[in-house]
Amino acid sequence: MYSLAGLKPRNDDTCAVKIPKDQLLQSKGLVAIIADGMSGSEAGQQASQACVKSFITDYFSTPDSWSTKTSCHKVLAALNRWLHAQGQREYGSDRAMVSTLSLLVLKSTSAYLFHVGDTRIYRLHGKELELLTRDHRIQAGSDKTYLSRAMGIDINIDIDYRMLPVEVGDRFILLSDGVYEFLSDKDLCALMIDTNDDPSIAKVIVEQALANGSDDNLSCVIVSIVSLPNQAEAEFYQRLIELPFPPPLIQGMVLDGYKILRQLHSAKRTEVYLALDIELNREVVMKAPSINYQDDPQFINQFLQEEWIGRRINSPHVLKVCAQQRPRQCLYYVTEHIAGDSLRQWMTDHPQASLTQVRSIIEQIAQGLRAFHRLEMIHQDIKPENIIIDPHGTVKIIDFGSVKIAGVAEISTPLADDNLLGTVNYTAPEYHQGLPATHRSDLFSLGVIAYEMLTGQLPYDRHLTARNLNLARYRPARQIVVSIPSWVDRALAKAVAINPAVRFEDSSEFTFALSQPNPGLEDNEFIPLLQRDPLKSYKVISFILVLANLMLLLLLLRRT
Repeated sequence: MYSLAGLKPRNDDTCAVKIPKDQLLQSKGLVAIIADGMSGSEAGQQASQACVKSFITDYFSTPDSWSTKTSCHKVLAALNRWLHAQGQREYGSDRAMVSTLSLLVLKSTSAYLFHVGDTRIYRLHGKELELLTRDHRIQAGSDKTYLSRAMGIDINIDIDYRMLPVEVGDRFILLSDGVYEFLSDKDLCALMIDTNDDPSIAKVIVEQALANGSDDNLSCVIVSIVSLPNQAEAEFYQRLIELPFPPPLIQGMVLDGYKILRQLHSAKRTEVYLALDIELNREVVMKAPSINYQDDPQFINQFLQEEWIGRRINSPHVLKVCAQQRPRQCLYYVTEHIAGDSLRQWMTDHPQASLTQVRSIIEQIAQGLRAFHRLEMIHQDIKPENIIIDPHGTVKIIDFGSVKIAGVAEISTPLADDNLLGTVNYTAPEYHQGLPATHRSDLFSLGVIAYEMLTGQLPYDRHLTARNLNLARYRPARQIVVSIPSWVDRALAKAVAINPAVRFEDSSEFTFALSQPNPGLEDNEFIPLLQRDPLKSYKVISFILVLANLMLLLLLLRRT
């Protein structure tokens, strides 16, 4: 990395490379960034410095469950608004604090590029140099150009985004216009190849552009890929087996300060116990992996991920995973103890639940889902068995075994991606179609639960599998329970639409639509008269029968 003021009295360029340590390097990657304060703006230097320093600080503070794209866009959008507001407040101008920005994030085996303005990012792959960004400039006359996009120009910002795989040997070059305008791509490529991995290459490039007559600030940042993570499978698997599986636990045993009170559940994959935290004198639930899976790295990784998820979500409607205060001898994690029944049991006990009761439960599940979605997590297995209702009526989502995490999904591992895809009857159709899951996939499951609570049945006339998605037809809830308002039925139909794009954008829209009529939803379902008004139906049928008998009698009289 190298930067010079050049022939100008002040350097409005700012650049930096940030390589974090340990966990942050895995979850967030490394960052290379270059910014160039716009010529003519009162605080161009301050703007470029703010872009670089603030981004690095804020990006590494974003939740590690967020994808790189989401993290960067949120940070850059907030930074852009601050620059725009600061320019107006301090200088009374929309263009007082304006800067270009080109940003490279290297995470796992991928490169993420974010760009606005006329700084540039190149990649040298072998002996081929490729420009990865495009300049945001407007030509004004034969020899004058203006920035069409930059940080701080407007309260809203349109940032170019690109993601591409990287290979060992790739080299990324970030340049300000004071360099590339005075150094052709051909010459840049030749310098990069000739100097190979010389650590002073950035300085050589800047000085060559200066010698070629550059009259602007000059900055160059070079990032070389010398190795990629997750190539040593043995090291990855070793991390998974750092803790042994616990032995069979029986009543009265004490493990790491937890006294086993009784077994709550035993399944093929996990063992669940009620335990007493002796130090805090509170009941907790201990979840341990089954000994059957001690040689299954996919299962172990998923089990570790469940605790990771639960520690990051803070919602009264999501099961809380307790922080581990004491060293662990074995692989397990501890959660709060919820004394209550599953939603499945509640539905059995309340076969004719009122709309008010259903709304209350669905709204609480929706609040829990929003806690996942804010962190870019998709639960993927919302069903009545994974919902608990405590004696006070508080509803909580449990079981994180199928959760998809955007930020974690970007990290390459030796494991195959065969994450669980929910449960039959509650799984969104897009899973069967091989399409990516979104937050609307969870909304589908929520809609199925609401439909089932109101009708006791499932919303489609057949199981939704890859073979029969085109044949499946929604069964209007009013055909099953006539008292259900038509506007509620329309909300249910929209929530469980086979096409994700047709569903509600957010779970809050769904809960709102269950609370009052939505004029935007058309009432186009047909409800047979027999179900709408049984008494009237019988009267009509009786009249028709009487009329038929009279006609038959007249026919007989004519013949005699």
